[in-house]
Amino acid sequence: MKLRSFRRSLGVNMSIEVTTKPFNPWGRLQAHETSLNTHFGKTGAVATFVGTMRDSNEGDLVQTMWLEHYPGMTEKYLEKISQTAFQRWNILDTLIIHRVGEMHPNDTIVLVAAWAGHRGPAFEACRYLIEELKHHAPFWKRETLVEGSRWVETNTPG
Repeated sequence: MKLRSFRRSLGVNMSIEVTTKPFNPWGRLQAHETSLNTHFGKTGAVATFVGTMRDSNEGDLVQTMWLEHYPGMTEKYLEKISQTAFQRWNILDTLIIHRVGEMHPNDTIVLVAAWAGHRGPAFEACRYLIEELKHHAPFWKRETLVEGSRWVETNTPG
């Protein structure tokens, strides 16, 4: 299955990317912050979440993981939750980068960040974004184990 990368800056205050390529979350966060010159002096907090692949799940060793998504639908859902975060909290910007395709233990899977004038809205928006993404975004995981493979039925609790 050929996967494509998707990136969209949604105005001044939202950026979403679904990519097949490995990425450095800290470098991407720094690059995004550098581009926020319109928020200079307004941002007092940024809350981040970085998710990486574990080498075990449900008591089994996991060698690789294949993460699928539904192009178009996935990006629309990520846009929707970003817009909802702006409606609920007084935030200035959001960034979501999510990887798809084959991954190995310790690979970065997801980066979520929310910028705000104060820590409370930044923390709350960031938590909302990752929880909504983990539990409702159209992604599907297949794990390769020592003895075969399996589709992951449910995500681990937060």
